[in-house]
Amino acid sequence: MADQLQVDVWSDVMCPWCAIGWTQFSKAVAELKGDVDVTARFMPFELNPDAPPEGQDQAQVLAANYGKSLEEVAAMGRVVEDAANKAGFPMDWRGEGEAPAKRVWNTHQAHMLLRWALAVADPAAQVRLKEALLRAHFQQRLNVSDRAVLLDIAEVEGFDRAAAAAALDDPALSQAIRHEEAFAAQNGIRSVPTFVVNGKYILQGSSEPENFKQALVKLASMEAMA
Repeated sequence: MADQLQVDVWSDVMCPWCAIGWTQFSKAVAELKGDVDVTARFMPFELNPDAPPEGQDQAQVLAANYGKSLEEVAAMGRVVEDAANKAGFPMDWRGEGEAPAKRVWNTHQAHMLLRWALAVADPAAQVRLKEALLRAHFQQRLNVSDRAVLLDIAEVEGFDRAAAAAALDDPALSQAIRHEEAFAAQNGIRSVPTFVVNGKYILQGSSEPENFKQALVKLASMEAMA
């Protein structure tokens, strides 16, 4: 019988390293299936909780946050894109016509949608929704703070549109997201992606699949002996 692990993945839809890290992690999980079975669920982390509804220019935000010039920010972007290509999650523009400028959006409602999806479906369905949101942001450059965009994505992924809309209007769900983010901060989760295994072991960053595999096998062995 395969060992079982539960992994909480703290990440944001806006975070390129989260997309890369999840791609690498999911490869490791797929390769381990049958020996170590991993159930993953996504937890909320907002990199830009104060982003306005109209969003912000990504390059300007990064330049201000890191004290870099726009040229340095562009170089950073190329490093990220190279890593994404290598991981198997290309971030190049996949739409028609000229690529729109990259923007930073408020992701609070995206996290509400993901939390609701976990409650009404199962972790696998939530994972599919998260991956769709990542593609929407990085490959299609859609406004993932826009209600209609979120509902379109949810519907395509098999969720009931009316129920999803009601979830986005639920203040209790919004508050739950705030509580979970506060819990993460209180427990030292200040960077993403962070993978919390069985509620007590922490893996961070966008490591290679083989490194994730080794870590998961080791942790499964430790849990089996506990």
